[in-house]
Amino acid sequence: YRFFGEPVVEACVENGASCIDISGEPQFLEGMYLKYNEKAAEKGVYVIGSCGFDSIPADMGVLYTRDKLKGTLTAVESFLSVKSGPEGSCVHDGTWKSAVYGLADQDNLRRLRKKIGYAPVPVVGAKLKRRGLVFYNQEFKEYSIPFMGSDGSVVKRTQRYLHTELQETPVQYGAYVNIGGLGSVIKLMFAGILFLLLVKFSFGRKLLTKYPEFFSAGRFTKKGPTQKQMDGTSFTMTFFGEGYSEGQDPQNGKPNVKICTEVKGPDPGYIATPIAMVQAAVSLLEDSACLPKQGGVYSPGAAFSKTKLIDRLNKHGVEFSVISKPEV
Repeated sequence: YRFFGEPVVEACVENGASCIDISGEPQFLEGMYLKYNEKAAEKGVYVIGSCGFDSIPADMGVLYTRDKLKGTLTAVESFLSVKSGPEGSCVHDGTWKSAVYGLADQDNLRRLRKKIGYAPVPVVGAKLKRRGLVFYNQEFKEYSIPFMGSDGSVVKRTQRYLHTELQETPVQYGAYVNIGGLGSVIKLMFAGILFLLLVKFSFGRKLLTKYPEFFSAGRFTKKGPTQKQMDGTSFTMTFFGEGYSEGQDPQNGKPNVKICTEVKGPDPGYIATPIAMVQAAVSLLEDSACLPKQGGVYSPGAAFSKTKLIDRLNKHGVEFSVISKPEV
């Protein structure tokens, strides 16, 4: 999207058509907001980014968790697990390139955010502690690391919008991914250090993009997965939420309710993503009365929080459910 996405957004806005994409690149998503939000509002069209696996499960999952908690949800952590079948799993190198160029360009993302001048999102309730770079997760009996995708930035944009425009209580969010046992941690640390070193230099970036299979130990390939690999792969995203029961003031005392919810579906990149994208498009067309009052550039949660998107996803194989009811 960094190289090829903008002409599509520009053409849609100029010609009065709404558009959605499946980008997981914060710099592209937020750059489009800076450049086209006002124009899209004038034209009455909706530009809704990250409508694939990045970041509909996370963004709508937080809203689903909020709606299922009796009271005020103030913080959520999500943990992603991806299971693959006997054939293993791999991802097309387009995703790899997004990561290479995204990490190399962190400074520009910071500058872009300064230009936008985001209003700070207030912290309501107990502050959510950030976890370490690697930690053992008692809930899953395996190691977890922070999730490097765009989920965190997309959820934050949604929460900012819901707070400033609709006066809803903002939810703090932390995104993590489960990686397995100690062996996986050691492999990942070596790969991660090498990746971060190479990404800093143009020669390193050339190597990374030319030989994705070598540098990712076969996880990213120029061919992408086989049908068998896709059929054998699935994901589960588990959300642990905490908040305050009805009548409790979130500004006083510790959170006193907890809830656990889940979003699960088939292969995230190649089956769940098109499901999410198509159902987002159907919601855009059929739930138009429930969209934000005016056009603009939106994150999925900001655009679809009042629509039937979650119901639609449930009917098509990306399932939202409550794992444990809110407990005081």
